[in-house]
Amino acid sequence: MPADYIYRMEELGREFNDRVGKKCANLAEMAKMGLRVPPGFALSVEAYKRFMSETGAAEQINDYLSSIGHSFESINHFNEASADLRNIVESKEMPPDLNEEILSHYQEICRKCDAQKVAVSTRSAGASSHPGQYETHLNVIGELDLIKNIKKVWSSTFNARSLSARKRLGLPLGSDPIGVAVIKMVNARSAGVLFTADPNTGNRSIMMIEANWGLGESVVGGEAMPDVYVLDKETLEIIDTKLGSKKRCITCREVGVAEVETSPDQCNAFCLAEQEVKEIGKLGKMLEAHFGVPQDTEWAVDRDLQCPESVILLQTRAEVIAEQKKPVDRILDLMLSRFG
Repeated sequence: MPADYIYRMEELGREFNDRVGKKCANLAEMAKMGLRVPPGFALSVEAYKRFMSETGAAEQINDYLSSIGHSFESINHFNEASADLRNIVESKEMPPDLNEEILSHYQEICRKCDAQKVAVSTRSAGASSHPGQYETHLNVIGELDLIKNIKKVWSSTFNARSLSARKRLGLPLGSDPIGVAVIKMVNARSAGVLFTADPNTGNRSIMMIEANWGLGESVVGGEAMPDVYVLDKETLEIIDTKLGSKKRCITCREVGVAEVETSPDQCNAFCLAEQEVKEIGKLGKMLEAHFGVPQDTEWAVDRDLQCPESVILLQTRAEVIAEQKKPVDRILDLMLSRFG
């Protein structure tokens, strides 16, 4: 097995961005900084390319795109093509040696955690950030589930959003190589995002935290009205809070996740303690100083640990300030939201 298909996170850093994708590279960089991140490994962009080529998926996809009788003039065209293209990818068998190496790295995580089957997430990792474009699969348990969900992440490069974005940019529709991060699930009591500058105005003297019970996808995806905390960046003092309704949250099932209603007590209580808020802010300041620009950071609070060890970082990327987006990008965001 050539060394450029799969890497342990500790073998990487942000200089590997183009090889494994930004999410994997930044996770590894945070680990090198000594920050708390889950154990895991990364499938490189080359692993995607090899799978698509060796299984015949790439040729079959190009044949399909050559045979369709339209130029993607409607949402229905994107949705229909997406279903067919994703089925092509997900129906292929993983090349045997790549399959073996993936499972070997998964078993290594299991040994580190002293468990027979560790729950992991499979997270898309493009070379540049495209929030919400590709897919993440949570609470993936066992070897068969892992292989299936890695292929689902790869096939998400053919979801309607991704096809639409490539069409708009004049990029080939038949390929969009990405990396995949496979990391241990956090047994999250609460989770969410941190912005180390105001995402609406760019004010760098404050930081904002959005949080909900359970897993952070309800916050990242905008499905919940989260709690909001505003911190003074210099002192880490909480200068404002807003209690969110938090009527629904995402939790783990036996395999996979489900969106559930929160209890009245949860709706009426903040989901972070003051110490946790300040720890998240402290980590955010460290990340902004290290990367040199404001950060958009995902985190979770592990219910099995005590603060500050309970605050685990899941990813970080350069923050995009709303007022700094070009008008055409704002329109694209609106268009892509309709493919949800």
